[in-house]
Amino acid sequence: MPPAILAVVTIAVAVTACIGYFYASNLFLDKVLFPPRGPNAGRNINRANLIRPWLFLFPALFALSLYLVYPVIETLRLSFLDRDQGNAFVGLANYEQMVSEPKFWEAMRNNMLWLFVVPAASTAFGLLVAQVTDRLGWGNIAKSIIFMPMAISLVGASVIWKLVYESRPMGTEQIGVLNAIYIALGGTEPQTWLTIPFWNNFFLMIVLIWIQTGFAMVILSAALRGIPEETVEAAIVDGANPFQIFFKIKVPQIMPTIVVVWTTITIATLKVFDIVFAMTNGQWNTQVLANYMYDKLFRAFDWGVSSASAMVLMLLVLPILVWNVRQVRKEMQ
Repeated sequence: MPPAILAVVTIAVAVTACIGYFYASNLFLDKVLFPPRGPNAGRNINRANLIRPWLFLFPALFALSLYLVYPVIETLRLSFLDRDQGNAFVGLANYEQMVSEPKFWEAMRNNMLWLFVVPAASTAFGLLVAQVTDRLGWGNIAKSIIFMPMAISLVGASVIWKLVYESRPMGTEQIGVLNAIYIALGGTEPQTWLTIPFWNNFFLMIVLIWIQTGFAMVILSAALRGIPEETVEAAIVDGANPFQIFFKIKVPQIMPTIVVVWTTITIATLKVFDIVFAMTNGQWNTQVLANYMYDKLFRAFDWGVSSASAMVLMLLVLPILVWNVRQVRKEMQ
């Protein structure tokens, strides 16, 4: 079956199944389980109304349990087993093996480096763009262009930037933009940017910053527009210059939004995989935790250590995720 037709059929079946489920479950609730008749009609109606929201929530709860809760429990279980010993329970042996490997600590160092650079740079650039474009007549066009990378998959963005960093032998035409500029400015020979120790991590980070800046810009632009004009006008009357208005009036008022954007990008940064996998595959000291986990599972076939590294990654993400949810709830109150 052609993919387009298969997609249409899948959507049609899914929508029909959802409508059928909600219709049948409500019918069973109202006609069979708690019929609104007899001496207990009022009580039955109240009971049905208490249960009805859970009927609507059940598909989502079931899907979350199947695709989130169960995998976490199973991953935790596998982290205590050893495949080479017939899935025998080995306690913390997988964790001990993991922390004894230099590649794991390389991945941890790189993840921390990504954690410091990417959220800060993405949020700062997003805030800068949001502030500048709001003052331009063609600001909406600029915002659309800057937001465009958000529509590109991480793998697609990685391929684009890998071409930017492409290196050809000296004397041949450079198709990589960065090397073409480097040679044009007097460079002696093309550089293989992705193999330069330490700095190659920053070349990879640029890809995620390029993508996440658009996300930060959209959220922060909405926050800036929500600032009461009275406070800005009062600052202007008091003689404040544009920098003082921005840093002392606007930024403090949108600080909760900045923090939410920062932590959201932080979570995405901690889980970074596609960029590293597509551009360097963790070579040349660019390994990260998600790619380390992938290597252990699909290359070394060691699901014990892979599961252990997945649990470490989850423990790093979980506190930030919980804190972020709490901040969002505060914003909504």
